[in-house]
Amino acid sequence: MLARSVLSNYYKLLAGVALASVAIMLAGCNEQVAQKPAAARPVLVATAHYEAATPERSFVGTIRPRIEADMGFRVPGKVAKRLVEVGQMVEVGQPLATLDEVDLKLQAEQADAELSAATGVLAQAGAAETRAKELRAKGWATDAQMDQARAAADEARARLNRAERSVDLTKNSLSYATLEADARGVVTATLIEPGQVVAAGQTAIRVARFAEKEAVVAIPETLVERARTGKASVTLWSEPGRKYEAKLREISPSADPATRTYLAKFSLPGAGDSVALGMTATLTLCDTASQRVARLPLSALFSEGTGPSFYVVDDQGQVTLKPVQVKAYESNDVVITGGVDEGAKIVALGVQKLDPSQKVRVVSALSF
Repeated sequence: MLARSVLSNYYKLLAGVALASVAIMLAGCNEQVAQKPAAARPVLVATAHYEAATPERSFVGTIRPRIEADMGFRVPGKVAKRLVEVGQMVEVGQPLATLDEVDLKLQAEQADAELSAATGVLAQAGAAETRAKELRAKGWATDAQMDQARAAADEARARLNRAERSVDLTKNSLSYATLEADARGVVTATLIEPGQVVAAGQTAIRVARFAEKEAVVAIPETLVERARTGKASVTLWSEPGRKYEAKLREISPSADPATRTYLAKFSLPGAGDSVALGMTATLTLCDTASQRVARLPLSALFSEGTGPSFYVVDDQGQVTLKPVQVKAYESNDVVITGGVDEGAKIVALGVQKLDPSQKVRVVSALSF
């Protein structure tokens, strides 16, 4: 009995020791679990980007000269020479084409002959008038003879004046036989050839001036008012990294019957020689007074009864709840006018289960 009692006490002692060991081990594990930091929670974010509430609209256009003159001869005649080709640069006073001058020279010689004749007639009439005055003073000529001599002298003077004007006109006509450029520009069309007989004023050479260039685009009727009041800029397809300021100069008063669009011309005051005529350009229209807004996913919106807010993630992985001003709600987005800065990272999903005290880790996509 004694031995059985000793064995029983021994087993009880072993059981106590085992229970104590297990308790110590469990306590150590709990301490290790408590000391282990919580893992950063992955979150999907959206970047806040503010832009005009009314989106920009772009149109394809072409670069054209503001002034493109159809030049022609001021006198009729036969074309002798055409001195320029399409695409050629011309300077002020440079000859473009000439006419045959034979007939014009003959007219000039005729005018000179008439001037000489009128000069002789005037000399004769003047001398007769002087003699009539002397005779009338001595009483040897009548008043009728005096009046006749005076009338003949006046007619001779008028004839001389007409002959002088005729000489000037023939000289001008002879100078008009050479068509000259009146401004610096580029030839865009040649409508005459040597040997062709042209009328006065008929278009011979078309010259586009370099003074100012403009972008010509077709504007739909829904955006005509924005074209008048908005801000415009032009980007060339050959130079996409540079923008040129554009100002509306002219818009068609009526729509094109086929396309129902309005032809608009925007001047480019900053365009240099690199902006060549005929280049393709993109005209962008935006409202000057348009409010700037940001569109973010509707799932990022959080509210606890104090107003709409967003969770903003900083560089250290901390989240901060910031109230925002909501402008409108769309099917998948919420439009805000302020509350978060440009470029801020907004938590896009799971904001209802987010713990502000827990650090987060930004991910580009969620994996399932």
